[in-house]
Amino acid sequence: MPGPAGRLDAVLVCGGQWHDFDYARLQLLSAVAEYEQVRTRVFEDYDCIEVVATADLLITYTCNRVPDQAQQNALAQFVSRGGRWLALHGTNSAIERTSPGSASKYVTPRSLNTIAPVLGSQFLGHPPIAPYTVEITDPAHPFVAGIDSFEVTDELYVSELHQPIQVLAHTRFVGESTGFEEGHTADDEPRPVLYLKDHGRGTVCYFTLGHCRGRFDVQDLGIDDLGRVDRGSWTVPEFRTVFERCLSWAVTGDAAAHD
Repeated sequence: MPGPAGRLDAVLVCGGQWHDFDYARLQLLSAVAEYEQVRTRVFEDYDCIEVVATADLLITYTCNRVPDQAQQNALAQFVSRGGRWLALHGTNSAIERTSPGSASKYVTPRSLNTIAPVLGSQFLGHPPIAPYTVEITDPAHPFVAGIDSFEVTDELYVSELHQPIQVLAHTRFVGESTGFEEGHTADDEPRPVLYLKDHGRGTVCYFTLGHCRGRFDVQDLGIDDLGRVDRGSWTVPEFRTVFERCLSWAVTGDAAAHD
């Protein structure tokens, strides 16, 4: 519930591996700063459950930040009591490197046993980054109203879904999630890009787009300098519009409360 004079307390968790979290954090905080009633505390992982317990909204942009069981329980309780969680990009990922000689480089253990059903999905794998088309599934929904299909160059997530979810935008992919043990597809089913997941009195809005990577963000993979900067969907106007609408909902609770 809002505090005195309508103040809202937000928690931003932004951190992990293989992404430019400095860039993502700047984009997210700049967007939240447009709402003068919101005060935001920032963390790199989920060691913030006491703050989440009293927060009004939660925003996460992570990759391979796996909350422990107590943290998962606290996140589930946050949503159950009516919290609004805007989960971005790799929030649903739990990734481990395999031993040398394995056929795949990465496995995706079901370490999000409690929180994956709350989020509505768990990451399995993605093909190499390449352009793909985002289709609008529910054009009447305020998050995507008036937006046509659009092209992005981003990580295309193949995830294990925990239904029911309300899909607002999707893409399609048939092929290999190169390097991952799972995430290989032979069926041409829609892959959710943007969806809503209700849990108790609250809701998760999950938006899989938003990849970004700087030159020095994969040194743990033996690449000292990637030689390029990737900004993924952050430079795509349609992504920005949808993201701003989702953020407006996270702040106000009103899916239609945006410019």
